[in-house]
Amino acid sequence: MQTVQVGAWKGNLLAGSQDADMYTRSTIALNALLALGRDESMYFIASEDDAGHPLRSNCSYRVEGAPPKARWWSITAYADDMFLFDAPNQHYSLNGTTARLDTDGRFVFTTGGQEQPAIHWLPTPGRRGMVLTLRLYNPEPELQAAPASLVPPSIKAVGVCV
Repeated sequence: MQTVQVGAWKGNLLAGSQDADMYTRSTIALNALLALGRDESMYFIASEDDAGHPLRSNCSYRVEGAPPKARWWSITAYADDMFLFDAPNQHYSLNGTTARLDTDGRFVFTTGGQEQPAIHWLPTPGRRGMVLTLRLYNPEPELQAAPASLVPPSIKAVGVCV
């Protein structure tokens, strides 16, 4: 498997390509990830925060960054079984359409069981593992050619997680 890691985010460079081996194809099939070619989409998954600690649904995280260089992008929170969390507010992801950018052109959102006021919130109820998936649709050619050049969103724990 050919992977790239930028910050806490890992991407499989063979996903969606004709060069994908059996292991890559079976992983994609099991995780229900639709894999298109790199010119159409790129996928990065984070299962740890920036400090290297496993992401947990009962913890709160602040995710922020500049919009990735793609026609459209999204970051979605999944439980460790790769299904969406129950989100009473109907917020399952943040994307290029829903992201509010600050004066520096950056987005921010939080995850966890407790809503952070005045910030986009992705509820992650329960006490289990979780992953964040960053999808880039029609990434710019420079990013397609050099996936490690992605400027990744940061993932930082908010407060103490018990």
